[in-house]
Amino acid sequence: MRARRALLYVPGDDQYKIRKATGLGVDSICIDLEDGVATNRKVQARKTIREALNTLEFSQSEKLVRINPVGSGLESLDLLEVLPARPGGVVIPKVDRAEQVQWVSEELSTIERSEGWPEGEICLIAIVETARSIVNLERIASADNRLQALIFGAEDFVGDIGATRTQAGWEVFYARSAVVTFAAANNLQAIDQVFIDFHDTGGLLEDAQQGMQLGFSGKQIIHPNQVEPVQEAYTPSDEAITNALHLMAAFTSYQDAGQGAFALDGKMIDAPIIKSAQRVLERARAAGKL
Repeated sequence: MRARRALLYVPGDDQYKIRKATGLGVDSICIDLEDGVATNRKVQARKTIREALNTLEFSQSEKLVRINPVGSGLESLDLLEVLPARPGGVVIPKVDRAEQVQWVSEELSTIERSEGWPEGEICLIAIVETARSIVNLERIASADNRLQALIFGAEDFVGDIGATRTQAGWEVFYARSAVVTFAAANNLQAIDQVFIDFHDTGGLLEDAQQGMQLGFSGKQIIHPNQVEPVQEAYTPSDEAITNALHLMAAFTSYQDAGQGAFALDGKMIDAPIIKSAQRVLERARAAGKL
């Protein structure tokens, strides 16, 4: 699966910002039809997105489109207008039932067949951002084979449960951990919450570091200033890569000798530590460091 260390939202009705995003070297560009676009600009945004997807060079950045929520009355037109421009994936907001993911997947299959594209080519990413989303995570995370990642929407979640947003973030800790857990159980990526103060680089790095420690594979971002620090935070360091390679080489050697757990550099090494090293190397490969 491709790296999604940073997923940058860009308003779908702003061609200038979309064009600017294509030159930032960000892993994923999510062109927005939902919260980033006023109700009276939805029609124009669909046209702008279609033009951008057809004419702009996105280089190595993933091309995603966030549609309006399933059930909003806007989602069908979003898909009808945007899908012919062949985005790499569709981001579905406010997912609280597996059926919402499955409906979008069926719509994608219909256009893939009609256009002669490989079926399953367009991926899905679901945003879980309500109490019901968290309660239904098991079914959502296993809803469809197209689903590649879960995004945690902290701000909407806090509003939904009536909590108070704090810098410490304990009000979202349970939901944040649940998203990581159910994503991992279904071999999905987990993409963390937005850090809304794009001037506070120190706070952003702290939040990104915490997310990585929890098990997230990337983070949503809302400003170009956030691209570099977030992608760096979610990229294994040279030291971590060297240590993981050293550990895996020793593991292979001991396996060939018929030995399971073994001691290395004064530490006992067993299966969980090996798995952690493998994940470090997977992240490094996805980021192009191996």
